[in-house]
Amino acid sequence: MRAYRLKLFYLSIWGLYSVHSFAQNQLSTRIDSLMQAAHQLGVFNGNVLVVHKGTIQYRNSLGYADGSRSKKMTLDRLFDIGSIAKEFNGVGLLLLQQQGKLSLNNRLSQYLNGLPAWADSIQLKHLINYTSGLPISGATSDQQLLAELKSLKTLAFRPGKAYAYSYSNVYLQHRVIEVVSGQGYNAFITDQLLKPMQMNHTFMDLPVTAPEMARAFDSNFKESTYDQQMSGWPRLSIDDLYSWLVKLDSYQLVNKAAMQALAVDLGGNESSLGHAVFKADKLSWHQHHGSNYNYEALMTHDVENNIVVILMTNSQQFKVHALTNSIIAILKGQPYMVPRRSLYLDLREKVLADFNQGLAFYRAVREHQQDRYDLSFEIGDLVNTGKYIMRRQRYDDAIRLFELSATLNGKLSDYSYIYQLIADCYTKQGLKQLAILYYQEAVEKDPTNENAKGYLAELVR
Repeated sequence: MRAYRLKLFYLSIWGLYSVHSFAQNQLSTRIDSLMQAAHQLGVFNGNVLVVHKGTIQYRNSLGYADGSRSKKMTLDRLFDIGSIAKEFNGVGLLLLQQQGKLSLNNRLSQYLNGLPAWADSIQLKHLINYTSGLPISGATSDQQLLAELKSLKTLAFRPGKAYAYSYSNVYLQHRVIEVVSGQGYNAFITDQLLKPMQMNHTFMDLPVTAPEMARAFDSNFKESTYDQQMSGWPRLSIDDLYSWLVKLDSYQLVNKAAMQALAVDLGGNESSLGHAVFKADKLSWHQHHGSNYNYEALMTHDVENNIVVILMTNSQQFKVHALTNSIIAILKGQPYMVPRRSLYLDLREKVLADFNQGLAFYRAVREHQQDRYDLSFEIGDLVNTGKYIMRRQRYDDAIRLFELSATLNGKLSDYSYIYQLIADCYTKQGLKQLAILYYQEAVEKDPTNENAKGYLAELVR
């Protein structure tokens, strides 16, 4: 009788294991179907890692490691991660603060000499929150940027009053870390972060032409010319990026207070950690997106549901967010969609080449190609296109796109951001009264828009 009961016990355990294994395989199959379809549609080429409740649900490579399509993508390929790199310098500064070697409340001028008087008004916390007031730079090398900073007379706004993602903040964080640690920035990151975490497939400033790298290419498989000459860029594998994310979020690199300091943002979900949310003093969400010369990466940690999704591509298609949302939906047993082609990706190039023809293309897509293009966030595609040409000093055309986007259905926060961008354009053109008018509109639409408030305060004081 006892042997019979033991047999039933083991059968029941085996049955539970089989059910769990079947469910896990089913999830993996559905995720693979999604990713294979995305690859066939031309909206994803790269590496994918999905971990649910500590178990790898999906880990795969899709597509090619170069534009010639002679090399298959593999999981050990290294990628540039664009803006996600700013987590490394942010964590580096907070690590030095934990070690008692600096304070975020200290002034920049206490660490770096030779900068103008504005360095005395910027605290280190302003650098990590991107609220320093340093204007966006067009420099392409460390030397050019340093020369710009030394000749800069005034800040764009008072530190702490608004947000601007200027690379100058990153550059100065690097330099402060060097002064305080006594090491070069890359050596500090390697010794203090990469080696202790055993991130053995992460290399600082590895040339994108190195054999370990995935080579970036565009939608026509033309390999990208990488013109970035700034220093301090980590290039890493998907497994190392996963290690970075989960160890950072479990406070193995810096403590909770440091993470909360890095998570501070003034709107737009752009802190040193990208978008990090604390609920009841607990980290519940951490998502960070980065792109650079057709490299693109998105890492997402849904802490509450114990889900990690990482996508790294060497052919940017602006679909990593949509794919991540679909993967999470699969894990939760919810309906999902295979993303269609990005409207923004094609629209921005056409508008840049010929504005009126670009608008004609946009109208044709709306009328005849909704089965091919994703119009689920049409207002965002127009806004991002406007920002793209705004960065190229095409302010009048950018304003026309922003005004067009304001005619579409959106949230009040969307309209607030649109009016803020229009005001930014007028500011660049020296049209102060128009800028004030649109900043006021932005604040009226969304009183929590701290950026618009900050820029408005600068113009009316």
